[in-house]
Parts: sequence; structure tokens; C-alpha cells
Amino acid sequence: MFAMGLTGGIFGIVCSVVALITGVFAVVLSPDGTSGVWTAGLMGLIFSILAIVSAAMCKAKPRLAGWLMLVSGIGGFFSVLILYLLPGILLVIGGFMGILGKKKSVITMEQI
Repeated sequence: MFAMGLTGGIFGIVCSVVALITGVFAVVLSPDGTSGVWTAGLMGLIFSILAIVSAAMCKAKPRLAGWLMLVSGIGGFFSVLILYLLPGILLVIGGFMGILGKKKSVITMEQI
């Protein structure tokens, strides 16, 4: 779960920066000076940072981290669309692993 969240977050940052650069070019070249691609790239960057934060907290609170990864994957995909496909898939799978994962049980000597 940690590796998928961290990898998805890093790939998400790269994809969001590509969307931001594309958005800057669209703002410069558009006649009215506005572009929704820049805003979408910024939203993808925020979701990617949230994914890295959730990957960092997956050992302490795996269910919460799973929900945050799921939100990051779905939100990033809807904001950046096709550029966020690989990070979105990684984050959704990692999120479901955190949400549906079993707690590790510790067996003590008294139980044996």
C-alpha cells in the first residue's frame, strides 16, 4: 500500500506538472487569456500531494490512508483526465488495499 501510494503520488506530480505547463501555454496562446487546463493541473497537483501524505500515514492509520488514496486517485483522474490514468489506477488499488485490508494479529505466548 505504501509503495503504490508513493509511486502514484510521484507519477501524479509529474503528470500534473505536464498539465500545468500545457495550461500555461494555453493561457499565453488563447485570445482571452484563460485556460481550464491550468486549474486542472493545479488540482491534480493538490491530489498528488494528498496521495503522498496518505502514503506516509499508511502504517499508523491504514483505513484513513486508504480513503485518502481513493479520493486522490478518483479526484486526480477527474481533474487531469487521461494524463492521470496510471497514477489514478495505482492510487485506487492502494486505497482499496488500505480500506479492505486485514489487521495483522499478534500471537502471544498465552494464546499458544
